[in-house]
Amino acid sequence: MALKVARRGATPPFIVMDVLRAANERQAAGAAVYHLEVGQPGTGAPARVLAAARAALDGHRLGYTEALGMPSLRARIARHYEERYGVRVPQERVIVTTGSSGAFVTAFLAAFDPGDRVALAAPSYPAYRNILTALGIEPVIVEASEATRFQPTVELIRKAGRLDGLIVASPSNPTGTMLLPEELAAIAKHCAHAGIRFVSDEIYHGISYGRSAATALGASEDAVVVNSFSKYYSMTGWRIGWMVAPADLVRPIECLAQNLYISPPTLSQIAAEAAFECSPELDAIVAGYARNRGLLLRELPKAGFDHLAPADGAFYLYADVGRLTNDSEAFSRRMLLETGVAATPGVDFDSARGQRFLRFSFSGAEPEIAAAAEALKAWRR
Repeated sequence: MALKVARRGATPPFIVMDVLRAANERQAAGAAVYHLEVGQPGTGAPARVLAAARAALDGHRLGYTEALGMPSLRARIARHYEERYGVRVPQERVIVTTGSSGAFVTAFLAAFDPGDRVALAAPSYPAYRNILTALGIEPVIVEASEATRFQPTVELIRKAGRLDGLIVASPSNPTGTMLLPEELAAIAKHCAHAGIRFVSDEIYHGISYGRSAATALGASEDAVVVNSFSKYYSMTGWRIGWMVAPADLVRPIECLAQNLYISPPTLSQIAAEAAFECSPELDAIVAGYARNRGLLLRELPKAGFDHLAPADGAFYLYADVGRLTNDSEAFSRRMLLETGVAATPGVDFDSARGQRFLRFSFSGAEPEIAAAAEALKAWRR
């Protein structure tokens, strides 16, 4: 007799990881591969971060920390909000997490019950809806479009019906679009009036082109703000992030963290504190992203990928390839096979309309991005 497997284990795959596996297999066989699929920095952690980690390994016991994180790191994150955004955040509301993923899980568990309805835009990061579904929370898809720059609006949120929560990302994955400060404030005001728990994903803050991203904390003290050391700070594998929670959620999140994780990784916390002193090195990395972005905006149209989202921030271009295919999964497999260029099919981010989109990541080294563009142009001639 077969044993039971819980329904929550039937979570859909994160397709970009399937693409990465196929690309790695091709690379292992000796064929050229250009990695434009994975959304992670092409550089390692900054020098001061590495130095702090080495010093900790030599002289620190590396035991558990408090479940909410090291007080010194929490204080430094709170100071970051005043320095970057001019927003004062009490240290007590800062929670260090095991990556932003740990923040989403504990925040969703603390804020929502099974059966609650939480809205999110499509296209968007697939783990939002997959985590919500695994927890028995209903994801309510708000179909954003080019007309709204692939971001939700108050009007679209109203049309979604009764809601218990809303997740917004600015800059967004996969489109890179950002909400204007007044748009973010309008959404926060609507959520406060309607009793909707507002979750703001800000993990791509620090990576923007032309203007800086606004934090939801400037518009609402009730917002749950999630951030990470993975993107701007180039610390993906260190698995360290944070959130700023409203006062009523801090203790529930702390109790959940105590039981689910005990504490975030101590070594990563020590190293992360040093990351705030690395702005010149990190801003130079962002300047490299800007060059890659400019290169692809210039060269992709020559390969037939000429309908691109604006990419105000993050390190992605979301391409409408509807005139080339209505099956982005098959198209991306063929593109990898015939050119070596790995990109993510849009169905990862939008199950209803993603068959006509591809996401290109430009976070890698500039020569690799340039070589990928040349390969695509030769393929489409």
